[in-house]
Amino acid sequence: MTDRNNQMQENNINMDEFLAKYDRESDYRRLRGTSGIAVAVLATAFSLFQLYTALFGVLDAQLQRAVHLSFGLALVYLLYPTRKSWSRSRLHWFDLLLAVLAVIAPLYIVINYKELVLRAGMNNSTDIVVGALGIIFVIEAARRVVGWPIITVAMLFITYAFAGPYLPGAFAHQGVSVESLVGHLFYTTEGIFGIPLGVSSTFIFLFILFGAYLEKTGLGKFFIDLANSIAGWASGGPAKVAVLSSGLMGTVSGSSVGNVAGTGSLTIPMMKKLGYRPEFAGAVEAAASTGGQLMPPIMGAAAFLMAEFVGTPYINIVKAAAVPALLYFTGIWIGVHLEAKRTGLKGIPREELPRVKTILAERGHLALPLIGIIYLLVSGRSPMQAALWAIALAILASILRKSTRISFADILKGLEEGARSALGVIIACATAGIIIGVVTKTGLGLSLGSTLIDLAGGLLLPTLFFTMITSIILGMGVPTTANYVITSTIAAPILVKMGVPVLAAHMFVFYFGIIADVTPPVALAAFAGAGIAGADPMRTGIQASKLAIAAFLIPYIFILSPSLLLIDTTLPKVLLMMTTSLIGMTAVAGAVSGYLMTNTKWVDRILLFVGGLMMIDPNLITDLVGVSLLAVAVTIQWLRARKLAVQA
Repeated sequence: MTDRNNQMQENNINMDEFLAKYDRESDYRRLRGTSGIAVAVLATAFSLFQLYTALFGVLDAQLQRAVHLSFGLALVYLLYPTRKSWSRSRLHWFDLLLAVLAVIAPLYIVINYKELVLRAGMNNSTDIVVGALGIIFVIEAARRVVGWPIITVAMLFITYAFAGPYLPGAFAHQGVSVESLVGHLFYTTEGIFGIPLGVSSTFIFLFILFGAYLEKTGLGKFFIDLANSIAGWASGGPAKVAVLSSGLMGTVSGSSVGNVAGTGSLTIPMMKKLGYRPEFAGAVEAAASTGGQLMPPIMGAAAFLMAEFVGTPYINIVKAAAVPALLYFTGIWIGVHLEAKRTGLKGIPREELPRVKTILAERGHLALPLIGIIYLLVSGRSPMQAALWAIALAILASILRKSTRISFADILKGLEEGARSALGVIIACATAGIIIGVVTKTGLGLSLGSTLIDLAGGLLLPTLFFTMITSIILGMGVPTTANYVITSTIAAPILVKMGVPVLAAHMFVFYFGIIADVTPPVALAAFAGAGIAGADPMRTGIQASKLAIAAFLIPYIFILSPSLLLIDTTLPKVLLMMTTSLIGMTAVAGAVSGYLMTNTKWVDRILLFVGGLMMIDPNLITDLVGVSLLAVAVTIQWLRARKLAVQA
């Protein structure tokens, strides 16, 4: 952590200001004095509540979620000011008042739980007023910590609920009253207190807390040093280090921008020092860091929601994501390698790099929690149990060597930072619950589904394309968690209806929600990488999209061939699928980058691009056509490279 901050300072970048600029969740108050202590105590109490219920049993669903939301709302209103111009070091009285009022609504459910259950949906006027205020407070909290896009989507859905009788065609419905909608959104488990907040209130929070403790132990620096020792010497070494370290960091972090700041503050300056263009340096880190949410065993929060929506143990999500994640990072690695060969960029001299044996001997024990959590998940433990044991293991592992040992103060600080890091997920889940509630109340999902199928002419590939565009557009302004909830509620059932396996359909929308972080015009991870590199943000975003071309192809591969997700398959079939996919992605990367064995011309590019796409489609005929086209392209490349060698 210290090394990272020092590197940021050397590049005249303040870590807090940098994250606040590109990551809305990081734009919070740094309170001091009595108010700072009070907020720290509240955040610590929040983490202790979550740990207590994980150890001794969670409360009834709505009670657990109500207490969880109460803590979340209180901290959001205390840490995120009403106006951007308000002080980031002092607490404003108005935010304190709102924090108190916001807590009342969810606690109303806790205090009156038995009465509400006995009334069984027959809400009185007080219930409706409190529920309406609760919805408003959730929406305002989303404005502060998540941003306007998700609020716009939520308000459009609420408007749709009331405007039903006045809408044309398939979108018309009877409409709902204010009392009915408030009751459905606030007093059932199909709205704000639905599955997303339920997952957040149990194991998502614990995994975020686990990540906070891994950060305290210095695992991120260990990953970067290990990646340097493995790949730093190769052609394009620093860029490959960025890919490898971001992939390793992705095993414990679900934030694209956070990953860019964590690893990019070290890798981007190294790349620039060796002659990489600033746009390319920022793009490499952005593309690699975005893939962190796809990397098992700890993926983004949306992956935990996927386990609940699909109705499968989380370890099955991890297994299904493993091969696509490997292909994704291999695709970026290939892109980096081709760029390095095209521009003649070298690696770092071996004598300047740390030795693998030394790094493993000094800090290899920091990886024990990751090994432990994988073992626990594979052995059948629940995600909550696995996360609890992993938190304890992270603390114990740090004690093994004096150089990595964390103090009691660090343990307390981890509780505080874990709670704060969870706020964005909590509010995104609660707001997504509003959207789900409207869908279930009005039947909007069926209307949108039938419209999308009609628009695609009932064909699978056009439906996939429209679903991809929807996910990317939503992902430009809505966090991955909320994006996944919306698209999995509306689009995934359409794909399932068209014969796509449930897990493949959900993984498809999950992937494209994530890749929006490097897709212009709003590519937050790419913009963050550009900020560190001092590069043009739009050019960095375009370059990152080229490097992440694998992410645009892989979802289509596992839809056309679910064996890539280890669904009803055998090892030989998976290996064959991986081989043809890698060949296809290499060809497409060569076409996009303009280099394979030597610089490509337009004929080579067309042959490589079309042939690569043919190899990606898991079909014998398309594979044969793809091999033929690629053979021609490679022959042309070989002859041109030989001619250039003779001339030289």
